[in-house]
Amino acid sequence: MQAEIITIGDEILIGHTIDTNSAWLGQKLNELGVEVVQIRSISDNREDIVQALNHLHPLTRLVLMTGGLGPTKDDLTKKTLADYFQSPLVFNQEVFAHIEALFQQLGRNISQLNREQAMVPEAAEPLFNAMGTAPGMRFKKGEVYIISMPGVPYEMKHIMSTHVLPWIEQELITSNILHKTILTQGVPESELAARIAGFEDQLPPEIKLAYLPSPGIVKLRLTARGQDRAALEALLQLEAEKLKLAAGSAVFAEDSGTLQEVIGQLLIEKGATLGTAESCTGGYIASLITQIPGSSNYFKGSVVAYANVVKEQVLGVSGSDLMTHGAVSEVVVKAMAEGARKALGVDYAIATSGVAGPDGGSAEKPVGTVWIAWATPSETTAQKFSFGANRERTIKKAALMGLDVLRKKLV
Repeated sequence: MQAEIITIGDEILIGHTIDTNSAWLGQKLNELGVEVVQIRSISDNREDIVQALNHLHPLTRLVLMTGGLGPTKDDLTKKTLADYFQSPLVFNQEVFAHIEALFQQLGRNISQLNREQAMVPEAAEPLFNAMGTAPGMRFKKGEVYIISMPGVPYEMKHIMSTHVLPWIEQELITSNILHKTILTQGVPESELAARIAGFEDQLPPEIKLAYLPSPGIVKLRLTARGQDRAALEALLQLEAEKLKLAAGSAVFAEDSGTLQEVIGQLLIEKGATLGTAESCTGGYIASLITQIPGSSNYFKGSVVAYANVVKEQVLGVSGSDLMTHGAVSEVVVKAMAEGARKALGVDYAIATSGVAGPDGGSAEKPVGTVWIAWATPSETTAQKFSFGANRERTIKKAALMGLDVLRKKLV
């Protein structure tokens, strides 16, 4: 089944509000096997709303609209839908009782504007909103269902989770769409495509492969479509195993896993501890690691040695090495990693030193040059990388590379 998403609000169009609703809705619909064919953001005015509804894809059977249901005069969606469906607004006592109860809990008085939120188009089925005052509304025109919801994300998600998603699954779903995502790190998209070309050539027609690249990571998403869910799940799992073999050591997780989660689990299994010494990444590696609940069991701390004096006084880096080789060098980054192991009392340490930019590069060490070192109980190794001229991307790529190489050492 095909669906469309329409987000309404001038604040989205001018960039004051980021449209997170569409991303969440698209994900939830896809999980149910509903194919989203179009997402549009439009202004909160009658003409744009009507035009959007009059220009749906011919095969669309479900439209989800968010926004424009507030109590103020600039929220025009409800009035426009009432006119569009040639349906008068009628007072809904159940909706009003909910608004009254909500305002009593908040110790507030109901205004006339709030009272008007209990006016619902007669043609609509109200979808009660336990998180706010504006109800959702479900309409039907021919074979198309149109559902209008508030634009406030937590209110929209509540209505979807409580009223809409169960109804879609029970009443509208006729086929299945299943996904399996393999996460890879450290191999550029083009190289990865060459590596798995043989796998891609043999994919059965029910399964498609998509590349989803981001700084440092490429996600390989397998999508399976069909009627028999059990058979589809078995086929998808079989192809996922083949894909992992083809991608090799670049694979670090499936579906929603992260490098820091994988490393945390490996450290727990080994009973080992980790610390970092960061210059160009400025504590970003430590930040990623400590996003994981329970990371204090294996992560002991970080030294953000941005200045050379900190490299010397805290990590024990030789001043002569800094003078001779520079901070962005193999000898210095190795000394940083070894110094972190000693200073923090850990089994493993990651160290970074580089030129994140946009200034500070040279012919010998251009912007994007990063040295990363890994100190383990048995050895200290280092490698030079070139991550490009974008500062933010360089920092992210360096952090992920530091984590991924450690992952490989731990396994």
